[in-house]
Amino acid sequence: MSRRGWILFAAMCVIWGIPYLLIRVAVRDVAPGTLVFLRTVVGGLVLVPFALRSGGYGPVLRRWKPLVAFAAIEIAIPWLLLGDAEQHLPSALTGLLVAAVPLVGVVAGRIAGTGDHVDGRRWAGLLLGLLGVGLLVGLDIGSLSAIALVEVGLVAVGYATAPIIMAKTLSDLPSIPVVSAALLLSALAWAPYGLTHWPSHVAASGVVSIAVLGLVCTALAFVLFFALISEIGPARATVITYVNPAVAVALGLLLLNERFTAGMGIGFPLILIGSVLAASSSRIRIGRAKPADSAEAGEHLRVVTRGHLGGQQPFQAGPHDPLAEGVTAADR
Repeated sequence: MSRRGWILFAAMCVIWGIPYLLIRVAVRDVAPGTLVFLRTVVGGLVLVPFALRSGGYGPVLRRWKPLVAFAAIEIAIPWLLLGDAEQHLPSALTGLLVAAVPLVGVVAGRIAGTGDHVDGRRWAGLLLGLLGVGLLVGLDIGSLSAIALVEVGLVAVGYATAPIIMAKTLSDLPSIPVVSAALLLSALAWAPYGLTHWPSHVAASGVVSIAVLGLVCTALAFVLFFALISEIGPARATVITYVNPAVAVALGLLLLNERFTAGMGIGFPLILIGSVLAASSSRIRIGRAKPADSAEAGEHLRVVTRGHLGGQQPFQAGPHDPLAEGVTAADR
């Protein structure tokens, strides 16, 4: 993995480890559907200026079918399920359960024919991580909600499948308009519910949680996540969900006084070891197009070629896409 890939990987490990705490706090006062509406509205609108600067929504909306599928599978449905599950499960446990995403991602990738190479070492890491998840749940199953566990399982399936849709159908488009459009479509879908189930009172901690979820864990996070997919591939990008739980567990224990269980103590180390093995290099070569001179910098395409994609086209950042110039929303 390249240096840029590791930086993006580390950033996403932290940024998508925080939401479990924030969701747990927010759903104390806000219904899960309303929370999805607020989070997607904030995140989507923040990205509108960047989307317009990157070429607007025209090319994205012309591919409305995969866009709707991506928005539903990555955002609209999983975020509702997560919010509902966290009304019954500790935030630390929820974060640990989502660690099943990489294994689902590898299976989904093979079914979809992405050509993402999985050698024996990566399979061992993915299976070891899954064993850790099994022990995590199995040792504490008596005190857990079965419905909430199923909801988190469905979240894992959505999170593993959506990057493949992105890679196969939307990857040649400017990434920020794709993100913003998906968020705004999800907000539109949840608007009737959100506007009719407005909370009578939200504590200050809930307001802060919603704001951070929208600004940092949504707007900024998706920009970085798409850059990560472009750098290391969809299946390996989902390995961040092995490390996100470290942040989720730490915050749950320290800030919410959640209980550290035997399942966490035995399963969590296996998940971390599996994460190291699953993220190990598998002979992936990464190449970059030479930057154009300063007069043409806004027009050149940054092409990231990944040999493990087989016959697929390389991922491209579109004209005027900030990612094509190596600049993210945070840098601006």
